[in-house]
Amino acid sequence: MSLTRLSRETKVPVSTLFDKIKQYHGSFIQKYTALINFQAFDFHARAHIIIKVNKNDRQKLKEFILHHKHINSAYRINNGYDYLIECVSEHIKELEDFIEELEQKFRIEALHVYHIIEDLKREAFLSNPAYLEYITPEHTEKPLPP
Repeated sequence: MSLTRLSRETKVPVSTLFDKIKQYHGSFIQKYTALINFQAFDFHARAHIIIKVNKNDRQKLKEFILHHKHINSAYRINNGYDYLIECVSEHIKELEDFIEELEQKFRIEALHVYHIIEDLKREAFLSNPAYLEYITPEHTEKPLPP
């Protein structure tokens, strides 16, 4: 949303919004990004993969994940697993090759693949204008509206 539109909807001057965004960069705002329609760029295969790896391979796998071209997002997780990764590729065959590479390079103890069929909702939390007043430091203790 543009600052002008945000200003109109919130009745807060553009200059104030700009100053607040600048102030929040690095603390509340980590980075600016766009949500990409991967299929428009001929990336038709996406999957979330949950991995449990031998503890001696965790750091090596982390480095591999951080630098691999097919990984869009990566998270360290709990409940018996180590990582959750989102992979993007042109075809399912590339994803399968990637999984085979993981299994060859690392001592994988468990691995579950969930192919993403359709995005139902992405990055929607706090995109509702009703939540705007809750994203300032003064309101972090307030409960969110229903």
